[in-house]
Formats: sequence, C-alpha cells, structure tokens
Amino acid sequence: MDRFFKKDNHRTGITRIRSKNIIVLPYIFFLFSTLFTCCVSTKYPNSDHFDGKRFYNPTQVEENGIWRILKLLATIDLEEWPKKVQNEQTNPIKTPLYKDQIAITFINHATVLIQTREINILTDPVWSERISPVSWAGTKRVREPGIQMADLPRIDLVVISHNHYDHLDLETLKNLNRKFSPKFLVPLGDKGLLQSEGISNTEEMDWWETIKIEKKAEVTFAPTQHLSARGIFDWNRSLWGSYMIKIGNRRVYFGGDAAYSSHYKAIKRRLGEPDISLLPIGAYEPRWFMRLVHMNPSDAIQAHKDLSSKLSIGIHFGTFQQTEETINAPVEELKKELLNAGLNLSNFIIQKEGIGQIY
Repeated sequence: MDRFFKKDNHRTGITRIRSKNIIVLPYIFFLFSTLFTCCVSTKYPNSDHFDGKRFYNPTQVEENGIWRILKLLATIDLEEWPKKVQNEQTNPIKTPLYKDQIAITFINHATVLIQTREINILTDPVWSERISPVSWAGTKRVREPGIQMADLPRIDLVVISHNHYDHLDLETLKNLNRKFSPKFLVPLGDKGLLQSEGISNTEEMDWWETIKIEKKAEVTFAPTQHLSARGIFDWNRSLWGSYMIKIGNRRVYFGGDAAYSSHYKAIKRRLGEPDISLLPIGAYEPRWFMRLVHMNPSDAIQAHKDLSSKLSIGIHFGTFQQTEETINAPVEELKKELLNAGLNLSNFIIQKEGIGQIY
C-alpha cells in the first residue's frame, strides 16, 4: 500500500495520496462486474421517473456522463485514510422496549438497526470485507461493523435503497436470509437479483408505494436523487430511493444514498414529518462530480430542515474510502455547518458504531 503514497518534502510525513491507482481500482472492478451482471428485462409502466427502458431523476437537470467520469478518473486525489479504525466497545439495545420507544444502533456506513418492541429492521446491511463484485479485490472496509452478525437480534425486515455494492451486498443478504428468513424490500428491478440467490421473500417497491408489515409497521418507498448500476450494461435499469417507516405513531426516515433535491420537501408534504431521519453525510468530494449523487453535510442539514425532522442521525461515512475527503471530514463538517446554520448540535447527531440509543 505504501507505494501509492508520496512523501511531501516540504512537509512532514505522508500528506496526500498522489497516485490515482487506489480510486481507479473500484471503477475497474465496477466495469469488470458487467461479466456477472444481467440487464433487467422486466417491463414497468412509464412514469415521471421511468421512460420504458431506464429509470431517471425527475429533479435532476445535469448528469455525470462519460466525459465527467473520465475527468474524475484523471484528476481524483485522495486524502490519506488509516488502514484500520477500531470501534469503541459496543452496547446494542436488548429488547423488549416500552411502547412507542425506538432504538437506533448505527452499525456502519448505511447499515442501521432499528428496533421497537415488536419489530427489528436493518437498512442496507453490509458485513462483507469489500464492496466489490469479487471478494478478493476492490474497496476494502477500514472499520469493522459495530455489531457482528452473530450478535444481532432477530431481524424481521430488511430494506434496500438501491443496488450499488456498498448498499446491496448479496453475501450479507444471503447470510441474513439463512439466519432469520426476514422480509426483504427492494426497489423496482432488484427482486430478480435476490431471488437468483435463493432469497424468495422479496418484494419490489415503486416510489410512493406503501406496504404493511403485518400489524407491526407501515413502510413507504420514497424518491431520492441518485442512480443505480452493478455493471455498465444495467445503468439505471433498477430504481433507487428511501424509506419512511411508520411504527405506531412514530416515523423513521431512512435516506439511503442521495444528492440534495426537492424530494425532501415532497416527502414531508406526502408522508409527514419524521421523528428520526437517517441521512447520508459522506462521500461528497470532489463536489463538481459528487453533488449530483451524494449530499455533503451542508446539504444534509438542508434535508433535515426540509423534512422538519425532529432528530437526524448521520450515516454513510467513515467505513469505506470512496471519495476525496478525509475519514473525519464528514463529522467535522457537520458540526461546523450546524453552528453556521444556528442549529443545536443535538438536532443532528452522530452515533458511535454499535452503541444503541433509545428515542
């Protein structure tokens, strides 16, 4: 790994990663993954986000086309990340909880355990060592999951926001299916992928569609501005989105992976104000490229405001190095931007991995 770092003679130590090899590798494996990925053939009705062949963002004017991608590959300049980061001692919540209590445990990246007295839910679960089409190469985690899979409580429901490898991890999903046999909710276009791996209890959802999970929860799939692909030939052949989960009289919003757009205001209008929002804050540099697919902390704060969320919790940071910013930048920037916005730091918080909180 040291061969990818360049010493700066005018400063002390290793200051920046000058080689682009590390960031190029995930894109190479992304292209290579087309050998293992089939195009989606299922037809869906045309809509304001599906043109008969591909899904698209109705709120997005610009797009990151091939020339922008090539520019990114030619100019990317990564900051140094540690090889490994240790989690603090974990303290997951043990159910049962009191009525209307919700326990949130941030596991890592976009993986969050949501618990109530009657139902346990996982979002975008990823326990694999790498987010890649192959297990032996590709982007590797620097932080272990906050809870080991063996220590999970019973899982009743798994929600998947989209099919990128850092959000739809087939090995993890297969292990969860063998261990718990939960129900899996996925966007349009992803059901066949899970069923091909023997995960039969899977249901696809379109934007604004609502599903009741027995008498335990009501789940609505909502829009985001993002994209999908597991290879170059299935680009935007499946949908992406977020989830509003209503449990009793309380609402938890899982933001998945998203750029900032007007969809947050639309979600509030149609589905109400969340009690708790799980909003992505990382993987946002360089801004000229990433602003169309990922929020930065300032964007996440605006999303928090648009939703009128009572509490927001940051996710999607500090586990996999995918973009230019340092490992601590999302958390540091969030605190700074909260103060600039005149918000109390308790309005938008960061939870330590594996340490559950009851709300």
